[in-house]
Amino acid sequence: MSEQGGLEARLRSMEEALEEIGTSPDERQTCRELAGFLFRTLCDAAAVDLARRGTRTERVAVAGAADLLGGSAAESAPLVRAVDRDHPLETWTAGADAGTGADRTYRASVPLTGRGELYGRVLTARTRGEYGDHELAALHFAARLTAVHLGHARRLAATERTALDLQRALVAEPGRPHPNLEIASRYLPAGARALVGGDWFETIRLHFGRTLLAVGDVMGHGLEAAVDMNAYRSVLREVASTDLAPHRVLRQLDSLSASDATRRPATCLLVRIDPARGMALYSSAGHLPPALFTAEGTGTLLDVPVGPPLGTGIGGYESLARPLTADQTLLLYTDGLVERRSEDIDVSLARLAALRLGSRTSLPEVVDAVCAGLDARHAEDDVAVLAARLRPRPHP
Repeated sequence: MSEQGGLEARLRSMEEALEEIGTSPDERQTCRELAGFLFRTLCDAAAVDLARRGTRTERVAVAGAADLLGGSAAESAPLVRAVDRDHPLETWTAGADAGTGADRTYRASVPLTGRGELYGRVLTARTRGEYGDHELAALHFAARLTAVHLGHARRLAATERTALDLQRALVAEPGRPHPNLEIASRYLPAGARALVGGDWFETIRLHFGRTLLAVGDVMGHGLEAAVDMNAYRSVLREVASTDLAPHRVLRQLDSLSASDATRRPATCLLVRIDPARGMALYSSAGHLPPALFTAEGTGTLLDVPVGPPLGTGIGGYESLARPLTADQTLLLYTDGLVERRSEDIDVSLARLAALRLGSRTSLPEVVDAVCAGLDARHAEDDVAVLAARLRPRPHP
């Protein structure tokens, strides 16, 4: 092949690598794409080993005739040091196996290195002759491109872990209600790789044995949504301490949030429970209705007046009073529990109300049954659930 033809082939190979490698933030998928690309364009077999703790490596991708690679990491092949002239990156290229003609196997190994970090290496083998300069350059380019994507994937994973840890820390421990009210809660992030959203719940003790329950959802995902969620919770605690009615609490939250141009809008449902009177007072800022389950386990959605989401500055919230007895279970939740893509929300809510939870079920069992019945672990969005039930006072 002429020098001009070799350059053109090298450019085509690089363009293909850019198109085919790094289509997903998943590092294993990226490694499979690298191995598949090299197998289709350069060699008869390719494998990718990622570095793990210590000196251990894990083979995460193989394409082609793996037996040509000469062992799990090709250590058995005699290695000869070579240097890529275009990139100051040390490369190890294996010498050919003993043999002649078509029986001879040529191997190459290139480290996956980026920003001073060694992620692993890619191994290739073929029987069609030695690697040319342009082919080695294409191999180097594909390896460096893969290393860039691996670095992005690991930084993204670290950010997701940080966001998830923050979210769990913020929602895992709601405040303790009065002893006359029992609660159980659950928070489930959407998927293993999804960024967390702004779902949250809270319980706040008020005067005269009353408890305020809250569940909310900040629009969006990621650390910014989690930070805004924490801000809403903090303001809620402060405003609720004044013992205002729920609709007036929402009015204050809306006004304070609207004054901060960086604050994301959020939905919120408040329920003030008064066990001594057997009453619950509800108020909603754009949130889905609560569900009330009887002692027999049948459910009903409460028709709570819905105002605009918090942060709009519009206001206009109302409260709804309803009796609450010790044999009823109140369920608050975020939209991830019920909403499904391409399904009308009324259908989704009807599925929740149709659940049959059985009688005398403990609150943790209620939460388990609801999450299982609606397949919450495979939800398309984060899920927050808060269940509450009056705790009868023992007779003297």
